[in-house]
Amino acid sequence: EVQLVESGGGLVQPGGSLRLSCAASGVDFTTSAMTWVRRPPGKDLEWVSTILATGSTSYSASVKGRFAASRDNAQKMLYLQLNNLKIDDTAMYYCAVGPPAAYYKYLGQGTQVTIDS
Repeated sequence: EVQLVESGGGLVQPGGSLRLSCAASGVDFTTSAMTWVRRPPGKDLEWVSTILATGSTSYSASVKGRFAASRDNAQKMLYLQLNNLKIDDTAMYYCAVGPPAAYYKYLGQGTQVTIDS
């Protein structure tokens, strides 16, 4: 059974930072691309970042240069460092197994990130 558990969200002021974590189990983590997506209030799910098994990363234009994805294959952990946060970054953040897609079969329960002054 695939389980993804996100943590690390919270309430921060604009310009602040957070580090999100995702613990994966039941996944062939070492060979899987992993993706971060988010759902802003009242909006659809949107892609944030993907990190390949090799560690190669890609980011959406809205977060590039501010967010950084990383992974620990031995611990089956996925991370997303969020820097210089903006109000528009407010969303529920999820980790997902696989590359960017229209639909994710495996998605965690999410962790809420709220940016507010």
